[in-house]
Amino acid sequence: MAKKYPHLRQLGRATVAPASPDKAVLETVPNPDPGALYLVRFAAPEFTSMCPMTGQPDFAHLVIDYAPKAKLVESKSLKLYLGSFRNHAGFHEETTLTIGRRLARELAPKWLRIGGYWYPRGGMPIDVFWQTGAPPKGLWLPDQGVAAYRGR
Repeated sequence: MAKKYPHLRQLGRATVAPASPDKAVLETVPNPDPGALYLVRFAAPEFTSMCPMTGQPDFAHLVIDYAPKAKLVESKSLKLYLGSFRNHAGFHEETTLTIGRRLARELAPKWLRIGGYWYPRGGMPIDVFWQTGAPPKGLWLPDQGVAAYRGR
């Protein structure tokens, strides 16, 4: 793998967890079929960050969908990036938007959306959704598959 993708610094190597989202490196690989219209989905059902007011952990089920153009996100780097939020304080809305916007900036996809399905804090779940625009015509877009909160 290292010979095929010499620019990758994390895949196949021992990697120290990034100290913060700003320090995390998102790596990409070339899309093997940039002309094709297809969807890539990543789900992080055990995402954690910290409440900026109490310092207590917040939990979410994140679903990231994107239609790639020239680049694909390398999954280990995405995992490390998402893990870097574990000790990062941010409101649900800010955290979800930060992740979506960073991925959109790094990947420059045809389209991207993120669903942040946050577990209750103070008795109220907050779900946050963001996308880069309307999905491309003809893109198969399955439901994100996360039910509205009913004691999930």
